[in-house]
Amino acid sequence: MSGNTITQSVTPGANTAAALVNATGVGANPAVATAARQTLAQTRQTLAQSRASRELGLKRGEFDLAVRLGCIRTVPDEGGGGRRVARAEIDRVMSEDGFPDGLKKRVRAVGTSEGAALMDVTAARFTRFARLGFVVPVKFYLNRYRAVVWLYLAEELRQFAEAEENAPLLNGRTPEGLRDQLDAGLDLRARNWRGRHVGFLLRQTEDPWARAAAVASLLDPAQVAEIVADPYERAYMNRFGPEQTTHGAPDSPAAHVAARIMTAEDPDEISWLRSDLANTLQEARAHRRAPRPTPKPPAPAVSRVRPQLIEEWQQPGATRQQSEVRRTVDEPERPRRLLGWLRRRNP
Repeated sequence: MSGNTITQSVTPGANTAAALVNATGVGANPAVATAARQTLAQTRQTLAQSRASRELGLKRGEFDLAVRLGCIRTVPDEGGGGRRVARAEIDRVMSEDGFPDGLKKRVRAVGTSEGAALMDVTAARFTRFARLGFVVPVKFYLNRYRAVVWLYLAEELRQFAEAEENAPLLNGRTPEGLRDQLDAGLDLRARNWRGRHVGFLLRQTEDPWARAAAVASLLDPAQVAEIVADPYERAYMNRFGPEQTTHGAPDSPAAHVAARIMTAEDPDEISWLRSDLANTLQEARAHRRAPRPTPKPPAPAVSRVRPQLIEEWQQPGATRQQSEVRRTVDEPERPRRLLGWLRRRNP
């Protein structure tokens, strides 16, 4: 693959840096020109995620899951165009033993039926395992009937089935205590997915404001407003909010179902997230204050006296009298309406 092809795959950051390099011509600040060239060189050494997935021979869903699991590291784009993959990271992944089959094996995700077959149990028993939290979903989607389909890592299911301590769960009856929890409606799939999701978001950044936004993304906006009462801090934190995966059109039934999954519901989970958000917010404030609008200076008081009267007041007494006489002469005489009417009646 030629270097020109890689360069063409870089759009936002490369264009910005290239424009900055072109702008730094003769007579420009050498430090600015050097920084611009370094930025352009660094940008050309990274690839967009779509391009990186093609080079690694992964489907986009497999690539996204590999990033979430930490198998592929990404870096922020200096041009603000999303996260990218460094060329060195592509080389590192391709040099691993068993590539690409080993990487595809680690990111293979299966549904309930295939997962039950891997563990050699019935689909009903597998669902009970998932509801009790023994197996944790790694992603979900909504089918055409707006039903939630949970996906699990095949490698984790295989490890669970091979563990000797799990043999009684796989082959025997479900213990009475666990059956009581299932009868009471226990279902930890959404909560466990949220815990896994926020862990991925926190690994993606070191900025305290972005970390606070990651925690806040799992809380109801009313809960966030109670913790982050300052509207300027809340607006600044929302700028660093993670990109949400869309599920259907906005305000559609599918979007509402996905929103419920991505919002904490259990009281203890909400309490934990509120506490974590408060602590992260304190770190963010100490690291960098949220910007606020510059207060406007008070407007000067405007006099309500007419300029002509001000000038006359500043004149000597005689001059003021002359002005008053002049104004009296210039003013039109008011018509004497009653006398005029009487004269017309009595010629």
